[in-house]
Amino acid sequence: MSAIGEQAAQLQREWETDPRWAGITRDYSARDVIRLRGRAAGEHGLARRGAGRLWDLLTRQDAAPVLGAVVGDRAAEAARAGLPAIYVPSWQAGDRIPAGDGYPGQPPHPENPMPHLVRRINNALLGEDPPVRPESPAGGCGPARRLPPVVADADAGSGAVLGSFDLMTAMIEAGAAGVRFEDHRSPGGAPAGLGQKVLVPTGQHIETLTAARLAADVLGVPSLIIARSGAHAASLLTSGTDERDHEFLTGERTADGFHRVEPGWYACVTRQLAFAPYADVLWLETPAPDLDVARAFACIIHSQHPDKLLAYSCPAPSTGQTHQDDASTAQFQSELAAMGYQFLSAIPAGSPGPAEPTSEPADHAANRGRVYA
Repeated sequence: MSAIGEQAAQLQREWETDPRWAGITRDYSARDVIRLRGRAAGEHGLARRGAGRLWDLLTRQDAAPVLGAVVGDRAAEAARAGLPAIYVPSWQAGDRIPAGDGYPGQPPHPENPMPHLVRRINNALLGEDPPVRPESPAGGCGPARRLPPVVADADAGSGAVLGSFDLMTAMIEAGAAGVRFEDHRSPGGAPAGLGQKVLVPTGQHIETLTAARLAADVLGVPSLIIARSGAHAASLLTSGTDERDHEFLTGERTADGFHRVEPGWYACVTRQLAFAPYADVLWLETPAPDLDVARAFACIIHSQHPDKLLAYSCPAPSTGQTHQDDASTAQFQSELAAMGYQFLSAIPAGSPGPAEPTSEPADHAANRGRVYA
């Protein structure tokens, strides 16, 4: 057997036996991955450790606390407070990244600002890490447990969007542990609210998730691929080529040629069921706290994919700093965790939010238990 054949056989055995890959479908072969690998594989220790840490958080705890971070000092504050994961919504990236925030010798990314922000946050986290000790893992970091894994949106920025393979590669190079991909785009590529966004065919988004997975496999990093659908609110579809989308077509077209579709939670969960084999985590986002929708979504997904990890995002269920507010939030989170939602975020990821990730001091947020972004 050739060297490529031996490596491919070993990788195939890993996919078939490692619990990390249970329930994951790949529309490419292990040989395809080995043929694409070069020196790049094995050189992304920060992303690899982060992905392992994030996987452990989601599979060993009821829910993973998260904190949105806009600038490096807030990420460092989150780390000091003991929050184990950081989620970076797309609106936080903006379209201008100050010069000098990349790793030494690494040019700025020309297309998408999110890898810049991920790198900037990881730089701040690395700055918080203690000096390297002999027992520290390779790569110049202290104990891996001191670095919260960073989860980032892939739809950031207002420029031309990179192919998902290239964007996933850039995210991993920046140190992202997980990346979220959405199944819609804005008309003309311009930023828009969820109601103005246009769904892409189900099969097209599966291709996006597949390309992202391939990029991670080629780099040898077990990054988490997260899928979200905007079908509960989006009423337009770019193309009617996928038969799986036909039941939602109204038969009408817009002047721009988009197909009109019926939005709703049924459409959302139907799409997520199709995405499930290609994603590690399925992300549900509601415009307001809604345990009924969350419960129905979890039940339907787990009826066909019992072990699929789930994430939930919504506006915070309460405001202010009263004891009752804290109790209400904790109860809401506990009910979500009981349904199987391991990753929680309170700021709608597709919408502009406050400049500060939380109104609470980070140490208070950590002491209170699970925290929404």
